[in-house]
Amino acid sequence: MKIGVIGGGAWGTALAQVASRGGNVLLWAREPDVIDGINARHENAAFLPGVALSPAIRATDRLDDLADCEAVLVVAPAQHVGAVLAATPVGDTPLVLCAKGIEAGTRRLVGEVAQAAHPHAPIAVLSGPTFAHEVAAGLPTAVTLACADEDLQARLAARLAGPAFRPYASTDVIGAEIGGAVKNVLAIACGVVEGAGLGQNARAALIARGFAEMTRFGIARGARPETLAGLSGLGDLVLTCSSTSSRNFSLGLGLGRGERAANLLADRRTVAEGAFTAPVLAEAAAEAGIDMPITAAVCRLLDGVPARDVIESLLARPLRDEI
Repeated sequence: MKIGVIGGGAWGTALAQVASRGGNVLLWAREPDVIDGINARHENAAFLPGVALSPAIRATDRLDDLADCEAVLVVAPAQHVGAVLAATPVGDTPLVLCAKGIEAGTRRLVGEVAQAAHPHAPIAVLSGPTFAHEVAAGLPTAVTLACADEDLQARLAARLAGPAFRPYASTDVIGAEIGGAVKNVLAIACGVVEGAGLGQNARAALIARGFAEMTRFGIARGARPETLAGLSGLGDLVLTCSSTSSRNFSLGLGLGRGERAANLLADRRTVAEGAFTAPVLAEAAAEAGIDMPITAAVCRLLDGVPARDVIESLLARPLRDEI
């Protein structure tokens, strides 16, 4: 099975490295320096420095080149997936969605965006606790690989699995997507806790209460609770809420130290998806009557409200039952 990858950032490159163990991989990227580095020197110095890439990976800037791939991993930022897929000749080729987020303006999950662009393409979602540099280095990693078609899921899992990369099967595509999208917003909040020096008790409490928000929203959208408690939900949440290797956590860290969101986002070559997902998620939750106070607090931070004021407001909420 020839694998295509859309997206030449750290995660796209790491997944190309994983897939290259089982055969040839074609990676599409926008950046000329990334394409040249992969093809000429087997490296992606811009996004994944220090990792020697497999010669089985070839890079291109032509989406048309992906036409003969038998499965395509979509690793473009969530807000760009629709535009990129509209220009990609897919047909009925399976799409494995690896981007995490909700599309601004439409409130569509990435799977819904992909299905609108290519109605005949089978959809799978790969999500879980995955820092790109660790995956590329061959460190042990487990993910959820969700697909309604169990036979296709098994074929994809067999193609991507390796000694240190373990996909777990699921048919809950919506649950896998929602876990990945919501955890990005919560990771910003955990970064704020660290940046403001609020301590480990506060971080643990925020992870637990954030998981409650994820679960409420996920169940309302049709996700299964056990999926949200698995690798693509709680597992990913724990990872991204505890390390500066997370772009979203790093953004929150700056906000907690009093830096402005606009300045922090302008300095980034990579995308902190949670900054785009937070307002969309808050709107969707409010419309459905779902209580998501941490998500609402992140929106206020991104709008420029000082972290001290947001934290005080969150802690002053009326007492309530835990469940």
